[in-house]
Amino acid sequence: MTEHQRNISAAIDPVKLDRLAEVAVKVGLNLQPGQDLFLTAPMAALPLVRRIAVHAYKAGAGIVTPLFSDEEITLARYQNASDASFDRAPSWLYQGIAQAFEGNTARLAIVGDNPMLLANEDASKVSRASKANSMAYKPALEKIAGFDINWNIVAYPGAAWAKQMFPDLAEDLAVAKLAEAIFAASRVDNDDPIANWTAHNAALRTRTEWLNGKRFSALHFTGPGTDLVVGLADGHEWQGGASSGKNGIICNANIPTEEVFTTPHALRVEGHASSTKPLSYQGTLIDNIRVRFEAGRIVEAKASRGEEVLNKVLDTDDGARRLGEVALVPHSSPISAGGLLFYNTLFDENAACHIALGQCYSKCFLDGANLSPEQIAAQGGNKSLIHIDWMIGSGEVDIDGIGADGSRTPVFRKGEWA
Repeated sequence: MTEHQRNISAAIDPVKLDRLAEVAVKVGLNLQPGQDLFLTAPMAALPLVRRIAVHAYKAGAGIVTPLFSDEEITLARYQNASDASFDRAPSWLYQGIAQAFEGNTARLAIVGDNPMLLANEDASKVSRASKANSMAYKPALEKIAGFDINWNIVAYPGAAWAKQMFPDLAEDLAVAKLAEAIFAASRVDNDDPIANWTAHNAALRTRTEWLNGKRFSALHFTGPGTDLVVGLADGHEWQGGASSGKNGIICNANIPTEEVFTTPHALRVEGHASSTKPLSYQGTLIDNIRVRFEAGRIVEAKASRGEEVLNKVLDTDDGARRLGEVALVPHSSPISAGGLLFYNTLFDENAACHIALGQCYSKCFLDGANLSPEQIAAQGGNKSLIHIDWMIGSGEVDIDGIGADGSRTPVFRKGEWA
């Protein structure tokens, strides 16, 4: 670690960083004795990785295997590699990761890179590289999307990310401010974060139980620029907070999380929707998204910024223009109340109701663990190489639940639970 990196690390509260590591292992993963752990992280996140390793081994981990990325190496490819490089991905690596998941290895991802790292690179190369990577990663991604294993995502306050959010602050002050925002959103800014997460999971479970009891056939979103009916998949199940993987381990996939979510029917989405927050996607800020659905498919897509990238994403495959998730988040959520745009979906999706293009989660079906891919598709589940969340909720959005008989029940009014 360089002197500069040490100075940046000093801006991060070590007590709260350790709490985040402990929560990632005990709440996010619920790592079991003897279970191996595979994790990915940016180089800058080494201090958090080290604390996670300590807590993982204290919890009885078998082997902790980290894989690091580096922003300069990533940029070196875009600035120097041959054109053919952007249609390739290390499939051998992802096959090994899939094999690890088949052996019940837990998965932890730490995010923290500069969200605008590729903003000035060739959009076509970014799109091609992303598609090649998604195709190669598919065997491993299917294990995650199917909740075969316990997995979790947490964040570390990288310096470039911090400066993107707080450009007027000195780098160390920006890192300190982002760190505090991450700690607050991740519920580790208190003396007993484990108990805090237990109570939070119970509150989210109350919401999912109410929604599952209603058995709505669709949700109707109305608000400025949005009049959207999202049909729900046959046999859908609402999830939120802690849930059990197919391996029987209860985990929190996302830290932070404020959402309850389920699977839309890929063929039953009608109307139009407008984004209420920008979407940061692979170095491009896509703003003021406006789409129109017919029979579940996006047939028209516009954006005031990043429209070219948006349309390349929608052309990834047949499922990229259909929905794989719909999620409900109150406008008063802590992340929304904080008023920050994180340029990172892990946080920004927890500030507003949102929909996700692409792959659905088999977890969001009744008896989903025992359904084949063909059965999931027959019940309306979408399949795609992508899964991209973007926000359509605000303090001006109402949501009605529509019953099978056409009856309506208020779910949200002015962005809050009704």
